[in-house]
Amino acid sequence: METLDKTAVNELSVEDKLRSLFDLQKVSSEIDKIRTLRGELPLEVQDLEDEIAGLETRISNLDGEVKNINDNILAMKNKIKDAQLLIKKYEAQQSNVRNNREFDSLAKEVEFQTLEIELSEKRIKEFNAEMKAKQESLSASKKHMDGRKEDLKIKKSELSEIISETQVEENRLKEKGREIEKYIDDRILTAFKRIRKNARNGLAVVTVARDACGGCFNKIPPQRQLDIQLRKKIIVCEYCGRILVDNEL
Repeated sequence: METLDKTAVNELSVEDKLRSLFDLQKVSSEIDKIRTLRGELPLEVQDLEDEIAGLETRISNLDGEVKNINDNILAMKNKIKDAQLLIKKYEAQQSNVRNNREFDSLAKEVEFQTLEIELSEKRIKEFNAEMKAKQESLSASKKHMDGRKEDLKIKKSELSEIISETQVEENRLKEKGREIEKYIDDRILTAFKRIRKNARNGLAVVTVARDACGGCFNKIPPQRQLDIQLRKKIIVCEYCGRILVDNEL
């Protein structure tokens, strides 16, 4: 495509300008398709990375809770050992008491330590049940995380493959778009980019289909359709602001 200077561009017919705008729209839409195809995967990758980070936090918290339960069980076992030693001590002292009052006092101490042992054993059972639940949850979380990591590996591989496959095509389309832009004056090109940015699906140039705007689908009056077909001036949709061209262009 031969490069034109700005004077030559301004001297192009409206029909040539419309054709260049329509060609630029087609190229831009192809680039949008590539980015849409690629754009879904990065979001999926990000979602998986966020989910895995959440699972890692959960696993870390569960590990901490399991450790605390283990510490509590160890404390209860140590409490039982201390109580058993005291019971032996008090029972030995009962052999050397001087009266019933001392004997009864030591008996109460033995009884108290026996209750302490029973309470500690009960707490150990509760801790073990809690430990089992935490360990099951921990195992399930680790298994789930391993699965999500595998999913992430696959998604990253797919993304890398799509990027490698589409990057060359996207670069080619970008270069083609830059060449087409040389045939469009700055004022119209600025308007095209502004409309494209604000329009649904990035459509700045649309055809008239079934007597309606191909962008917003509002009806186009017959006289306005005739003006579009004549290609003597650039006409925009009065409803959505898109540039209108006829199907034959």
